[in-house]
Order: sequence, then C-alpha cells, then structure tokens
Amino acid sequence: MMSYNHLPHISPDMITSLKPNQVFVFGSNLAGSHGGGAARQAFEKFGAKWGVGVGPTGQSYAIPTMHGGLSAIQPYVEQFLEYAKANPDKEFLVTRIGCGIAGFTDSQMAPLFKAALAIPNIALPALWWKILTMQYSR
Repeated sequence: MMSYNHLPHISPDMITSLKPNQVFVFGSNLAGSHGGGAARQAFEKFGAKWGVGVGPTGQSYAIPTMHGGLSAIQPYVEQFLEYAKANPDKEFLVTRIGCGIAGFTDSQMAPLFKAALAIPNIALPALWWKILTMQYSR
C-alpha cells in the first residue's frame, strides 16, 4: 500500500484565480505557443510567457505534453516535482495536464504524478487522486 503523509490535496476543477503563493501547473508544447486549453488560460491570466514551454513563468509552471508519448513527458514531470520540493513556500495546483488537446487519458497521465502524492505542496485533480490511490493501494 502506498502511503502519503498528508490528506489528499486536491486542485479545483476550474481555476479562475490564484492566491499570491499559488502556481497554476498546465500542459504546454515545447515551443510555448499557448493557444488553447489550460495553456491559453495560463498565458492570459497567470503570467505564462509566450515562447516558454517548460518550467516557471509568472504564477504558472509549464509541463510539455505535445511532443511525444508518456516516456517523453515523464522527465518534465520529474523536473516539476523537484522544483515543487525545492519551493515549499508555494502551492502548485496541477490541472488535468495532457488530457485535453494532447489527447491522453487521466488513467495515462495520473501515474506520471505518482510521486506527487508524497509532496504536500502539490494539489492534484480529484480524479487523479482516485486513480493513484486505487491503483497503488492494491
């Protein structure tokens, strides 16, 4: 059984505003062309910079999901997890990364974030918590 030392930290289904210490985590493309979905919202509302497809800008954090399969996305997720651990003063609200324009399912994407269950300043979508705790509690 996978254990984690905090209650499920769930990101809102619709993020329309952020507190000063919160970061909007979204799926992007490597070119940083934030034309649709959560990427567009990050660009228009939360300080994501056009042309920056990886990492933090403004109150946003971009994880590229449009450049290949899950194995190509995994290193960027791991980079994000390390960044979140190094910034415990910030709360990272993860959207359903990869489940829109990129075309992946929640069941495909959630396992990439398994290690986030043990990082208390990362909030994951409720469905991902369900997938991860059911999948890894067997």
